[in-house]
Amino acid sequence: MSDIDIRITGRAGRITLNRPKALNAMSYEMCLAIEAALDDWRTDDAVAVVVIDAAGDRAFCAGGDIAELYDTGTKGDFAYGQRFWADEYRLNNKIFAYPKPVASFLQGFTMGGGVGIGCHGSHRVVGDTSQIAMPECGIGLVPDVGGTLMLALAPGRLGEYLGTTAARMNAADAIFAGFADHYIPEEAWPDLIASLEASGDADAITARATAPAGGTLEALQPQIDDAFAGEALEDILRTLRNDDSDFALDTLKAMGRNSPLSMACTVEILHRLRGPSLSMEKALDLEYRFTYRAMEHGDFLEGIRAAIIEKDRNPQWQHAGKDVPAVAVSRMLQPLGADALKL
Repeated sequence: MSDIDIRITGRAGRITLNRPKALNAMSYEMCLAIEAALDDWRTDDAVAVVVIDAAGDRAFCAGGDIAELYDTGTKGDFAYGQRFWADEYRLNNKIFAYPKPVASFLQGFTMGGGVGIGCHGSHRVVGDTSQIAMPECGIGLVPDVGGTLMLALAPGRLGEYLGTTAARMNAADAIFAGFADHYIPEEAWPDLIASLEASGDADAITARATAPAGGTLEALQPQIDDAFAGEALEDILRTLRNDDSDFALDTLKAMGRNSPLSMACTVEILHRLRGPSLSMEKALDLEYRFTYRAMEHGDFLEGIRAAIIEKDRNPQWQHAGKDVPAVAVSRMLQPLGADALKL
């Protein structure tokens, strides 16, 4: 059975991630297959809408399949990862700029690379099991796959909070933060997808959407804005350490699990993105500057070792327990010249 099912059904181009036992983690081959389908359907008048969903009920896509990245990186082969990220980011950009409606149905875990596939289309549907997060700082990366664009656009300083803590968003939180558009109960999804296949009319999604309950981020916004107003990671941490509230203690605990270098670079990327020049291209370019260097100069290989390979949950991060020098952040985010991302 294939890891991905790509077909045309009625008026819909259909992409179904089909690795439920692996939480539909996206492999390099799946990434290239999705891109090829989108390229084919762009000018195919038979396809009026693209529908992306996933098999199983535990996850839409819990991230990228990083075992191969670790295997090549630990052998000193950084080119494989650099090529993978460049191709993945090109796909993310194509979904974001696609000329036809792209509907995604985000049950269960949608994290990391899953956000890149599922959260850039025009109609992003969440339900009661949805759990959306950007957990990359926990493995020595920065939020990527275009995720920094949404983090930079999120209300107030929510982007810094979500990016450095890996906090999970339910349906209401994801809509509030700008990672999703519509809440529809999951039992209604099969009939809705069937209607999309029959009509090709994405307005059917909007017509069925209702208001979700149970969000927490909106109520936390004032505390998040106060705590994450600093110019650099060290400013944010200092503010949190001088606050004895439950929010501050919980936030420090979450951040304490993550790579200091990754968190510092995440804060810097979001600050650079905000403003009139914000674009998907700029977000992906900054993300790629980091991921291009992540194996050789960052904490990525150590993060994967601790979380996935040896599972000791005890990563030995650079700059652990001390401030991240500004020069270390600058080195990770300086332009790549001839190696810059090409979309």
